[in-house]
Amino acid sequence: MRLGLGRQFLLSRRRLEEDGELERIICLNGKVDEDISAAVVAQLLYLESDNPDKSITLYINSPGGSVTAGLAIYDTMTYIKSPVSTVCIGQAASMGSLLLCGGQAGKRFCLPHSSIMVHQPSGGYFGQASDIAIHAKEILRVRSQLNGIYKRHLSRDVSLQEIEALMERDRFLSAEEALQMGVVDAILDRRVNEEKGKEKGEGEEKNEGP
Repeated sequence: MRLGLGRQFLLSRRRLEEDGELERIICLNGKVDEDISAAVVAQLLYLESDNPDKSITLYINSPGGSVTAGLAIYDTMTYIKSPVSTVCIGQAASMGSLLLCGGQAGKRFCLPHSSIMVHQPSGGYFGQASDIAIHAKEILRVRSQLNGIYKRHLSRDVSLQEIEALMERDRFLSAEEALQMGVVDAILDRRVNEEKGKEKGEGEEKNEGP
């Protein structure tokens, strides 16, 4: 597996100073290919075995890539017991947007300046006419499969026909548009510790007294 310097994958399990717990995160950075897919799948399975009841956060900054490699990640996300929260940082395009949308319901997020792009799968094949027809049939089957996945996970009630029309061409969505469409459940602006924030707020109020 090629995971040298510059390879766009990072797994981090860091200890939080606030509560002493481990934050289980996977960062998917860059094109989705077989190497990245194998690494992400392995980390998902490992983190599930480590604690199947604790959530995993998948950070996504990807232009998309291989459909089969992406579906391997998606299938593993839905297969394991651990709930998988997804967060878009930068961009989630093509297969990246499907992985973002496929996270645990209520736990799919993006940052304010994220860009999400959805479209139908693309491909090309050269060869005999009969083989070209076979591959054309397969890409139509994959398109129908991907549209079904979007329909299953979008929080907005849309028909398959509406999804097909939406995916006909490249469609870029801002964070607000992705939220309205139901690809994500919320836009994250700033991460704060609620208990710490409350304590800080109480302290400030006391300091402002006469």
